[in-house]
Amino acid sequence: MPRAPSGALSAMRLVLDTNVVIAAVMGAGPPSRLIELATEGSIELFSSATLIAELDEVLQREHITRRLARKGRTAAEVLTLYEDLVERIIPAEIARTVSDPDDDAVLACALAAGVDLIVSGDKAVRNLRDPDLRVLPFSVAGRESR
Repeated sequence: MPRAPSGALSAMRLVLDTNVVIAAVMGAGPPSRLIELATEGSIELFSSATLIAELDEVLQREHITRRLARKGRTAAEVLTLYEDLVERIIPAEIARTVSDPDDDAVLACALAAGVDLIVSGDKAVRNLRDPDLRVLPFSVAGRESR
């Protein structure tokens, strides 16, 4: 999944919540399409050290490693491929916005990267009302980003 050279300057810029990355890795519909689009250079993905660490932690969970093994993959391999695909940024400093600090990490990354869209399966993130941030559920994001 190495990053393809960015095509047009109008490539959509996204932050994927960890739950979306996991769904993509497991091959679930629209989330996996987002990874394909990023690999093609049609969209740009952004992440932060905090989000990468969260992804690493989730990938190490036993039920995830078992599912990855059935697909012939390891957590380390998936993490490396994702890290190669995203542009890592330093997140913005923000006040506590939602009840889960992991969700604040998504928002801080999105604000610092100036993304067009956050894709999340988390209801608290999707319900965020901020004029600078657009959030879509992962069930529709792959279709809308085409």
